[in-house]
Amino acid sequence: MVIEVAVGVLLREVNGEADAPTAEPTLRGRYAYDNFLLAQRPEGTTYAGYWEFPGGKVEKGETLLHALERELYEELGIKITSAYPWLTRLHIYTHATVRLNFFRITKWQGDLYGKEKQQLSWQTSSTLTISPVLPANMFVFRALQLPPLYAISNAVELGSEKFMERLQIALENGLKLVQMREPGLSREAMRELSLRVVKLAHRYGAQVLINSDIELANEIGADGVHLKGVQLAACNSRPSLMWCSASCHNADEIQQANNLGFDFVVLSPVLPTRSHPDTTSLGWPAFATMAANSAIPVYALGGLCYDDMEKAWQHGAHGIAMLRQAW
Repeated sequence: MVIEVAVGVLLREVNGEADAPTAEPTLRGRYAYDNFLLAQRPEGTTYAGYWEFPGGKVEKGETLLHALERELYEELGIKITSAYPWLTRLHIYTHATVRLNFFRITKWQGDLYGKEKQQLSWQTSSTLTISPVLPANMFVFRALQLPPLYAISNAVELGSEKFMERLQIALENGLKLVQMREPGLSREAMRELSLRVVKLAHRYGAQVLINSDIELANEIGADGVHLKGVQLAACNSRPSLMWCSASCHNADEIQQANNLGFDFVVLSPVLPTRSHPDTTSLGWPAFATMAANSAIPVYALGGLCYDDMEKAWQHGAHGIAMLRQAW
């Protein structure tokens, strides 16, 4: 028997605010929440003393969201006002099998405190200061390192120098994740441009993934690789790079990436696109259905602009991937 559990990842900015995203045109302050809340399991419970994301079992007749609202009021004394479906993971303990349904929570009402005398701690994924953490929650820290925007290069269309100029502006405005994908370049030209991009991105603490070419990613010191759908289908193991992602177009491909231990996927096309006008788009309802059972983050791609971020979150996306609109 699988026990359904609703889990809340409460997010706030470094300054402690939990406000809605601003209208500022940079990535800083827009869907970029740096702190998350962990709670310590009280004495007398299974895994007492372990830290976890707050939440609890879904009772008969409850939806996942209703269960989360009830649990967080009982545990923390708050009323959720903004929650987004996110990750789903099946975990087998010795005493039970649980399906953890994670929501990201960015707004709430009330003074947050441990109503069950449990300790609370705001943490960041890069500097975790508490332990031990409940085993079923460990994978979430990896996902929390990923930013809301995944920008895909467009150097052939823009011209390399103009692209580099726009990349620097984007990095100054908070861009943290870039995919180098330039099918119109020779491998040598791709290598030269990617070296420049990696060097510049690393100056700003951003990470670069190379599309489809694992050897090139290793050769130039990129942070990871992004595989095409056909490569994912033929893949038997996760490439040994810091970050591995893949392009997906259906639920089976998303599951394949989950099974191989990839870090995230991109699901497309959500809406009609200029580059593939004859391709049938998924639409948001189908996107939500396909992303719903993934334990790794799913970015939405296809016909989107940054103003679609809220809708993407509402449908279970970690964030959005953009090509032309990113620059």
